[in-house]
Amino acid sequence: MLSNILSKVFGSRNQRLVKRMSKTVSRISALEEGLRALSDEQLQAKTGEFRARLTSGESLDDILHEAFAVVREAGWRTLKMRHFDVQLIGGMVLNQGKIAEMRTGEGKTLVATLAVYLNALPGKGVHVVTVNDYLARRDAAWMGKVYHFLGLSVGVINSSGGLGPDSSSFQYDPADSGNESGHPHLRLVARKQAYDCDITYGTNNEFGFDYLRDNMAFSADQRVQREKSFAVVDEVDSILIDEARTPLIISGPAEDSSVLYTKIDKIIPKLTRQDPIEGEDGKPDFGPGDYSVDEKGRQVYLSEEGHQKVEEMLVEMGLLENQSSLYDAANINLIHHVNAALRAHVLFHRNVEYIVRDGEIIIVDEFTGRTMPGRRWSEGLHQAVEAKEGVRIQNENQTLASITFQNYFRLYDKLSGMTGTADTEAPEFLQIYRLEVVVIPTNAPMIRDDKGDLVYLTAAEKYSAIIEDIRDCVKRGQPVLVGTASIETSELISGMLQKQKIEHQVLNAKHHAREASIIAEAGRPGAVT
Repeated sequence: MLSNILSKVFGSRNQRLVKRMSKTVSRISALEEGLRALSDEQLQAKTGEFRARLTSGESLDDILHEAFAVVREAGWRTLKMRHFDVQLIGGMVLNQGKIAEMRTGEGKTLVATLAVYLNALPGKGVHVVTVNDYLARRDAAWMGKVYHFLGLSVGVINSSGGLGPDSSSFQYDPADSGNESGHPHLRLVARKQAYDCDITYGTNNEFGFDYLRDNMAFSADQRVQREKSFAVVDEVDSILIDEARTPLIISGPAEDSSVLYTKIDKIIPKLTRQDPIEGEDGKPDFGPGDYSVDEKGRQVYLSEEGHQKVEEMLVEMGLLENQSSLYDAANINLIHHVNAALRAHVLFHRNVEYIVRDGEIIIVDEFTGRTMPGRRWSEGLHQAVEAKEGVRIQNENQTLASITFQNYFRLYDKLSGMTGTADTEAPEFLQIYRLEVVVIPTNAPMIRDDKGDLVYLTAAEKYSAIIEDIRDCVKRGQPVLVGTASIETSELISGMLQKQKIEHQVLNAKHHAREASIIAEAGRPGAVT
């Protein structure tokens, strides 16, 4: 109650922080007229001036208002985009090593240029972390105009799909046609050169894997990354919270056991699943069957009946000696294969967790819906899925190096982030990363009407309501984006739209190559995507 009274009198901590930064905004705006009168050469010379002042002992905070004013003017000259006052506040929040929560459409990409430019001046390198390769290339080429104008170099690291890091590393070059790289204004360079740039754009996966590869390097000249000085993470809640415990793993080939995976795979379809029931004491229990499923923990467990049935089938196949137990130390390899096959059949579904393309199992990222060519599940799971789908089984891998995103991003001297929905995870950010969330005011009053969720008893009713809603939007000429949790669901809704003769585009992991062109058309009147 006391905290509520104090908030009413003095305002919340968020309001006080924003109010304090508003004073700096006034100092930045006061410099605008003078900078506008400068020639391009005079404005560009400011970068060298700032670096000299930092070398002589001034801090980033000492030059912040001048540097932000220079970036604002450079943004207008190169992109015809002028940073709003609230965007300047967002830049200050990032520079302080905090998370800026900004509503969709408030210009997070432009906001980042302020803190990125300022923190790139000491020459230690700044990493801008995006959720996918396309956004890394797009933002680097887009905002690269501002940085290049001010004399800073910009690099991009993308996933190579197994072709090697140097085949997917770029540097912003306005004179490059993109004939070699396939991307205009992005010149193909070595991975180390992309990291040696003042600013480097890339995904969390690529930064993490490059760190692991550097730690496996035999000599210093084989390493590509520099010190981890400052990072700005876009969609920070997705990367630092949703994927926090996701391990990045570099593995090497182990012994070939593909024949065993094929044999074990034939056993699994003969097993039956236990249905959950209410026990005699009223507590949850399982009915008859060979295995139970823990959906939340993503695990499958053999029952006593299942153990016996599997042992009998393994004996018949000559894989297990008669009177021998599956859990004997000598048979640990067999139980490993059985568990992997069971998980592959029960927990991993085609067009949900993976797709089959050109005779290979391609993992679908559960958070982004994008395919991850070249990535493989560990502990025999990938081989079990290959056996299940009848494609060529590649050698099992053994882990050589591993790190979670949570531990990787803790390596940075200063970490900041941007998102539209961080306030709900504010306690986690503070506890895990010591990152404070600051809600940035919108530039104009919000006019969007956020309605409550609609809940239906059955999936059929839900999908029917979705189709009806889409039809209504199309009649009014309103563009529609329909988000689904899996490829399977997106194709189900697509089929229903086809039956209703409603034109639409499908964007999922199967059509990721057309992402840019599909998104470019998604905002047209009456478009359904």
